[in-house]
Amino acid sequence: MQELKKVGILAHPKRKATFPVAQRIESSLQKRGIKTCLYEQWDETDVSDDIRYVQMAVAIGGDGTMFRAARACAPHNVPVLGVNMGRLGFVTEIARPDDWDAALDRVLAGDYWIESRMMITAQVYQDGTLKMQSDAVNDVVISGDGPGRMVQLDAYIDNHWTTTYNTDAIIIATPTGSTAYALAVGGPILPPDLKNILIVPTAPHLSMDRAIILSEGSTVGVKSADENRNGMLITVDGIQLGTLTSDDVVRISASEHSSSFVRLRSRSYFYRSLLDRLEPRITSSGKRNVSLDNIISMKQHTDGQRDPEA
Repeated sequence: MQELKKVGILAHPKRKATFPVAQRIESSLQKRGIKTCLYEQWDETDVSDDIRYVQMAVAIGGDGTMFRAARACAPHNVPVLGVNMGRLGFVTEIARPDDWDAALDRVLAGDYWIESRMMITAQVYQDGTLKMQSDAVNDVVISGDGPGRMVQLDAYIDNHWTTTYNTDAIIIATPTGSTAYALAVGGPILPPDLKNILIVPTAPHLSMDRAIILSEGSTVGVKSADENRNGMLITVDGIQLGTLTSDDVVRISASEHSSSFVRLRSRSYFYRSLLDRLEPRITSSGKRNVSLDNIISMKQHTDGQRDPEA
């Protein structure tokens, strides 16, 4: 990351509790001679002009705020540092607003690394014409247009028909999204540095019920099957992109952009962070700070100290 000359600060537009935190962060940056641009009410198009001129964006909220910030910043290769004020904060880096000053000291000292994560692009075509499109950090979901409305969806992998799903929805996820909605319906966990697309159906009935992990570079196509009679919705990172007609074709592929996140934890943080959330009842008993190599070394040392005559 370049020298910090200007930082974008993105509060959660619907959580006023994030506004004073954003102002406090702005003040701390300005005291260090760093220019800022602060947004309290914003969407992705609002910040696109200013974000291109910053070296880092600070997103304050939960994972949803991080994803919105990442979609806005990715086209300009601007990394995002997250301050958690949400429920899980799985992709945020700073656990509490009170930890901001210590985190800033580390960033200014160069004690951080940049994590790059794959994004996907959803394009909706009608009669061969592009109707709408959006990038996603987490996932693209194609579902029925109401609770309990199953849809029949033809799925294509690399332009070839694969199967017809009879399901509430299908989730097309990035490795980041594999730990979100896809995980909740039984999908596999993919490490965030992979570049594979994941397909997971939700509540499939008498149809393909397994998740599919695609090869890197593969594309996914989805259209209404001939027998489908229900309306459909397409949702990107939890935000409804629009409705789909029986003639629409959705194409999902790897985006030309990647999301970037500022990390202060070690590069092995992912599994420990995930399991701390999946298994909060299990205590580490001091194990988390001991690597397997250390255990092996300690065992070898102990064995070497034993009396061979014992």
